[in-house]
Order: sequence, then C-alpha cells, then structure tokens
Amino acid sequence: MVELKSTAAIEAMAAAGAVVARALRATRDAAALGVTPRELDTVAHTVIRDAGALPVFLHYHPGFAPTPFPAVICASVNDVIVHGIPSDTPLRNGDLVSIDCGAELDGWVGDAAISFTVGTPHPGDAALIDTTAAALAAGIAAAVPGNRLGDIAAAIGQVGRAAGYGIPRGFGGHGIGRRMHEDPSVPNDGQPGRGMPLREGLVLALEPMFCAGGRDSYYTAADGWGLHTTDGSRAAHVEHTVAITADGPRILTTT
Repeated sequence: MVELKSTAAIEAMAAAGAVVARALRATRDAAALGVTPRELDTVAHTVIRDAGALPVFLHYHPGFAPTPFPAVICASVNDVIVHGIPSDTPLRNGDLVSIDCGAELDGWVGDAAISFTVGTPHPGDAALIDTTAAALAAGIAAAVPGNRLGDIAAAIGQVGRAAGYGIPRGFGGHGIGRRMHEDPSVPNDGQPGRGMPLREGLVLALEPMFCAGGRDSYYTAADGWGLHTTDGSRAAHVEHTVAITADGPRILTTT
C-alpha cells in the first residue's frame, strides 16, 4: 500500500534526513588512507546517536539476506555496488567508496548515499561518480505531480545508458516513511509514461547505481549482502529521500 505523507510528516522526515546528511558528511570527512570502513561506521553511529536518532540499517533483516545487517552504514568499495558490510581493511589510495546510511527520528526515516574516492582517483572514477549524481538529479527533477514512476526510472536510466554504464537488474529506489522500505519500488531504468501516477505527498528514496564496465549483472558476496560487479569494474551509488510536493520535488536528506 502506498501512503501519502502529510505536510507535518514530511517535515518530520526532513529532520530525520538531516541526521542522515550529517552522518554522511562526517564519514566523508573522516575517510582517508589507512582508515577502515568499520571506523567510518563508528563515526556515523556517533552522529546518529548524538542526534537522538536510531540507525535503521543495524540488524535490518530482509528476506533475501541470510543474516541481519551487522552495521550502521553500508560501505561498498570499488567493485561492490551496494550493501557492503564495513570491514577492517584500511582504505587505499584510489579506492572508490560508496556510503549508504539511514536513520529514524521520532518514528520517521531518512535514507541517502554518497560516493567518493580516497586519494588519487583511478581513471574514469570522477566521470562515473558525476554521472551517477547527474542521474539522481534527473530522477529528482522528474518527481513531480502528474508524472509517473516510469518517468523517474527513464530519467535515471537514460543518463546511465548514454554513458555506457551498467544498471544492476532488480535494484533501485523505493517508498519511505515510517519504514525504510515502503511501496512503491522505483526502478533505475524504464519507459516514460508508465507506472503509478505521482501524487503530492508521495516520498521516495531515489538511488541510481551504475557499473563502469557496462554490464547489468552482479553476484552476491559470500556474506549474503554485498553485490559485486561480475567483471570487476567499479561502481557508484548515490541517493536522496525526496518528497513530491505541489511546489516541486523537495530533497529531505540535506542540512
């Protein structure tokens, strides 16, 4: 069931989203050569806890996973597309890192992700990250009353396909509110003019994820969580929680 949020609910979600934005900024600032993803997880957890919020990823257990997620953030490095479990492996020069984070505040959830490089970027990394961010911006611009879900999917997918990137099958954005994952699902590729009409009060987490090698296929790590590119190419992932309003899309995961 799709729930439309009231103005008050959207304001409450913006407060939760601001916590997520601060946690992501803190992890980005802390990321450096020799720092481990597990240390970045601690940084994010501290920000969320100090804000009086709860980390929604910690102990999250969807049906596809064999075990609950053991961390506050997803830390996906290089060929890991999404859902990477933070490890004790120090970050190295040139690593491409994607951090996904969610927080619940006063019963409402925010969810966002960023991608960045540590040290000297590998060739193509800047273009991959910038294109993924451009796709998110295109998806957000299409999130207006009167459009359809397919218009968001098509806007995101057109940017990725034009750059020759792969788009992992079966993964994309989602509704969000009192729970992290709500209806509807929002693909990262599709046909415009199709799908559910977009209405004022709908809140979506939009999250393009692109693979530099151009393949849509992936495999799941032995831990049951991390998704890896099948060709070993790098991946980027960015995300914002967005409310559809009469005045246009409102990004809720900012400060």
